[in-house]
Amino acid sequence: MKNIIRLLIITALCCISLPSTAQGKGEGLQRQAQESLTDKDYIRARYMFLQAYNAYMDAGQYAQGVACGVQAGALYHRENYYKEAFELLYKVEQNIIEGERKTGSPMPALRYPVTRERLQMYIKLRNAARAKEQLAKLQGWAESAQVDSLSTDLLYTQANYYYTFGQNQQGDAAFNALVQRYAQQKDYDKARACYQEMIGMGRRSGSTALVARAYDKYMAWNDSIRAIEAQEKYNDLKAQYEASLQTIAEKDDSLAARQYTIIGLCVLALILAAALVLGGIVLLRYIMQTRKQKKVIETVNEHNALKTQFIRNISAQMKPTLDTLDASQPGVRALSAFSDHIEELSALEDTLTEPYELEEVNVSAFCEGVMDQIRGTEKEGVALTVNAPKLTVKLNKEHVAKILVHLLRNAAEHTPAEGKIWLDFKKRGAHTHQFVVTDTGCGITEEQRANLFKPFSELKDLTKGDGLGLPICSLEATKMNGSLSLDTDYTKGARFVLELHA
Repeated sequence: MKNIIRLLIITALCCISLPSTAQGKGEGLQRQAQESLTDKDYIRARYMFLQAYNAYMDAGQYAQGVACGVQAGALYHRENYYKEAFELLYKVEQNIIEGERKTGSPMPALRYPVTRERLQMYIKLRNAARAKEQLAKLQGWAESAQVDSLSTDLLYTQANYYYTFGQNQQGDAAFNALVQRYAQQKDYDKARACYQEMIGMGRRSGSTALVARAYDKYMAWNDSIRAIEAQEKYNDLKAQYEASLQTIAEKDDSLAARQYTIIGLCVLALILAAALVLGGIVLLRYIMQTRKQKKVIETVNEHNALKTQFIRNISAQMKPTLDTLDASQPGVRALSAFSDHIEELSALEDTLTEPYELEEVNVSAFCEGVMDQIRGTEKEGVALTVNAPKLTVKLNKEHVAKILVHLLRNAAEHTPAEGKIWLDFKKRGAHTHQFVVTDTGCGITEEQRANLFKPFSELKDLTKGDGLGLPICSLEATKMNGSLSLDTDYTKGARFVLELHA
């Protein structure tokens, strides 16, 4: 009996000491990781952070564990090991969810750094859609956590996202809010650092416009800060002078001075109280409007999903019936093609955020091959021209060719005899290039342009085409982080521009 009691006591002591031992181990591993990071030994630092992360999580120390896990993910990200980084962040997120379940309390402050690191990777990958999703989540975590440091970091992250994807107006708004926050705290050094970072961001991205705008803003802000500092010094001197006068006045009539002071404080208190009430009303109204708008957006998204599913179901139900009809009839062929296009359109909408794989392609040979696919379909005397340099770019060969062939077939169909059709390739930047299809056909009317890339925008004779080709091509371009547009400045026919970002 005594042996059993002794064994139970030892077991209990072990259970108590294990978490503290794991925590101490985690702290030691984290120190080693930081030392390796300081020495720029990134591989060892990443390994030690992973070990520290596991030790902290075993001890139930979620905050320290998340910090080490995110740091390890950032080091994966640094070496372009995106798969490992995403998997690690997912694992950290699952640990947080488990911690929330155990404690019964949400942990938005811990979710924030995980989402932020994932956002940085999508920004680096130039995946605008996924980056936008993570930015929305990041804002939600910051608002839920209600921590000033996270709110400040959110503004900086928003500015970085908007400038990266060319949304300069929103970027300026976020950046101005960040600078204003530091200015209100009179932390002018951090505000200056923000402007310098903005200038550095423009230099790294090669955007002279961003550098110039940031420099102009910095000079204007710096001048205003100098004026504010001078005004503050003046106010200090003025306050000292007024204090001296007040001292003299108090010596003359201390009672009257005290009465005036009390009256002034009461008036100030009333003004502050009124300002607080007004601010509370404005804030409450803003919160109510935000919730209402969020609900409307959710409802619209649900309706769009239901509409897509409904159209897909109709297409699927039509297929067996069409298979029993005479496929040689033009109407049957048109309905069958329409059904296939609906399924393709729905599939693209469902997988729009899943990017295609890219490969190195010789542009000149690729463009010649695409043009060869439509040779013989053009009218008599139509000249087919390819203007593409002999260089390689990264793209999805299959889907880019699919878009270009569709555009060239349309051009061949609508270009009269002795006309011309061009396929041009243009390099627009380090990671941006365009394929341009031009013809001298009948062109596209003003009425047709508005709904050119919108499916089901008007009734059509299906035997003459269902009008889904261009919407499908537009979705294909979006899925490749690009866009398909009509050049409205070209008036001698039609010109379509496929712009891709590698």
